[in-house]
Amino acid sequence: MKHNSTGNVESEWTGDFARIMESDSTMSQSDSRRRLEIDPDNVKNGLAQLVLTLVRLLHELLERQTIRRIEGGTLTDDEIERVGLALMRQAEEIERLREAFNLEPEDLNLDLGPLGKLI
Repeated sequence: MKHNSTGNVESEWTGDFARIMESDSTMSQSDSRRRLEIDPDNVKNGLAQLVLTLVRLLHELLERQTIRRIEGGTLTDDEIERVGLALMRQAEEIERLREAFNLEPEDLNLDLGPLGKLI
């Protein structure tokens, strides 16, 4: 890192990024299209994968919290029934959406480091 003439901190990476952007702005439109190919279907599936992965993570956390509360005796039988039904429906909806976006179960998996894999 270094300080530039305006007193702002500037990293070498930022300077490299600026040089690349300047050179890209001088390319012709056909060169730009050749270098950057964005497929709307892949963007949509990538976003769906990200969102469903996060929803799946939250679902797993809710399941684990529910199990802890059941084992701790803090839920009534009626509450256990309701939360079980809600978690089951949520799992079915996650599965339906996964299939709708042609994602495999492993596409929604996360490596949680010391906690292991999500699925």
